[in-house]
Amino acid sequence: MLLNVSHIYKSFGEDSIIKDATFTVDEGSKVAIVGNNGTGKSTLLKIIIGELPADDGEVTLKKDATMGYLAQYQEDAFGSNILDTVLGAREDLLSMEKKLSEMEMQMSSLDPSEMTSFMDNYHKLQHQFDLQGGYTFRSEAVGILKGLGFEQEDFEKSMKELSGGQKTRVSLGRLLASTPDLLLLDEPINHLDLKSIMWLEGYLSSYKGAVVIVAHDRYFLDKIADHVVDLSYGRTSVYTGNYSAFVTQKEIAQISYTNAYEKQQKEIEHQKAVIEKLQSYNREKSIKRAESRKKLLDKMEVMDAPDKEAPKMRLTLEIEKESGKDVLDFSHVTKSYEDKNIFTDLSFKVHKGDRIAILGDNGTGKTTILKCINGLTDFETGEIKFGANVTVGYYDQEQQGLTETNTVFSELHDAYPFLTETKVRNTLAAFMFTEDDVFKRISDLSGGERGRVSLAKLMLSKSNLLILDEPTNHLDMDSKQMLEEALNEYDGTLLYVSHDRYFVNKTANTILELSDGGLTKYLGNYDDYIAKKEQLYGLGDISNSSTNTSAETAAKLDFKEQKRIEAEKRKLQNRIDKIEAEIEKLEAKKAAIDEEFVKPENMTNSAKLNELTAEQNKINDRLEELYQEWEEVSSSL
Repeated sequence: MLLNVSHIYKSFGEDSIIKDATFTVDEGSKVAIVGNNGTGKSTLLKIIIGELPADDGEVTLKKDATMGYLAQYQEDAFGSNILDTVLGAREDLLSMEKKLSEMEMQMSSLDPSEMTSFMDNYHKLQHQFDLQGGYTFRSEAVGILKGLGFEQEDFEKSMKELSGGQKTRVSLGRLLASTPDLLLLDEPINHLDLKSIMWLEGYLSSYKGAVVIVAHDRYFLDKIADHVVDLSYGRTSVYTGNYSAFVTQKEIAQISYTNAYEKQQKEIEHQKAVIEKLQSYNREKSIKRAESRKKLLDKMEVMDAPDKEAPKMRLTLEIEKESGKDVLDFSHVTKSYEDKNIFTDLSFKVHKGDRIAILGDNGTGKTTILKCINGLTDFETGEIKFGANVTVGYYDQEQQGLTETNTVFSELHDAYPFLTETKVRNTLAAFMFTEDDVFKRISDLSGGERGRVSLAKLMLSKSNLLILDEPTNHLDMDSKQMLEEALNEYDGTLLYVSHDRYFVNKTANTILELSDGGLTKYLGNYDDYIAKKEQLYGLGDISNSSTNTSAETAAKLDFKEQKRIEAEKRKLQNRIDKIEAEIEKLEAKKAAIDEEFVKPENMTNSAKLNELTAEQNKINDRLEELYQEWEEVSSSL
């Protein structure tokens, strides 16, 4: 056991956040802490690292174990530039490296009598440096930075000129380079693009130490976690498996617990009724029996009532009228910002019933495409045309369509003045805005609350084409699930940008991948998209393709060449199988001849011995041919 978190309690004023958190982390384990916004996940991490004191309970880390922590928001600047900051995680190696360099400079001026002792110390330090990764830590730091989305030319950038998101990425790189026994990561992928997220998945999956993660990316948790700690209602429940396994197990556990509780409650009511009935007889035997039953009832360990479910967002997406078959034609569009070209001659079509997700690295222009479609930004050349009867509902990830000075109530009422006050209030209640919450100003709302207001406006629009820009940003797990279910029931057409792969997997039937080379279309959801890329490019692990030379080579081969190679492999393997079968048959025949040689009747029969010798020589010659051919074919394979 590496970490033991035992009965942690934490309150802020009168608000009790954590009521009983208990779990353990084994060496090498990958643990996800999940729960809706405000349940205390980040608070629990801060208690584990000692940044916040617990009101009660204990956190115990294995003796001599090291621990590293990445906060959700990072402003610290550890070094002069990006590379130095990451390398600074290994001060021990930098110190040894400096000492070795100094010793090397001293060698030429040493007295011969001192050389033996000096070189002995030098080799000891060199060996220690090597064992601790001294000759690889610089290249590993570079690999980590590239994996997190930095280019070689970024390495010399001053930490002072970086944005908060860039500093968080550098801090994550520094933490990974320090290789602690336990990594504590609070929302580590918030500032990463899809390629970097996939790289981090591969890195953490193979990380030798233990990892505790707080993250809202369910696909990410599916790939990494082997245990899930559910922090709901201030208490923890531990599940074995990844996020999907947790969802299934939790649902079963909740149903089972509720059924057991209801069964116990019925038994208690039944026993109370029997006791009351026995007492009403007012006879000595009846009263004794009643008392006996009451004692048993008092000793019963009564189950706590199941936690009442927290309010959930209720979202229903309907259309007012159907569109035509052709919904959108995005034709030969070119867009630039000042001197920077975003995309050139880009084209795609959207048809009725499509559910298209646009994927791509940061900066490729995904959001710009949506803004061009919605008339929020100009473009240089090309044409964007809507089909017949198309009505558009747009969800902006920055919620720029919201009026900061409005209240939540007036935001909806201004957009839909024909709605009664009761209808507006009922709609807001469906999005978890009740009582005085409806009079909060938009400017005072959290990211999640702003997202829910935007979704409420989207629902009321009853549009037949929904264009969504990162719709799951700031939503908690339950709200994401509600949105997925609503979109899957939606009868209109869907076009969106999202980095939430779990969401894409649940809602898309087409993927458009945007890159420098343009758009590539893949039919199916996210899993289908990954499978097709593996099939086309031979990338066994796409997440590591940017740093894997053989994968890059394979990616250059077209599909026909891949098929030809696979066919040639099968042909060679079939030949190997036939050779091995013939070798096995001849070896058996050779063993049988050896037995014939030693039989008494053959040992004095020269003619028979000559016959056996000739046959044996023939077999040996053929075996020699087969072994040579086996080597050649195996080499080819």
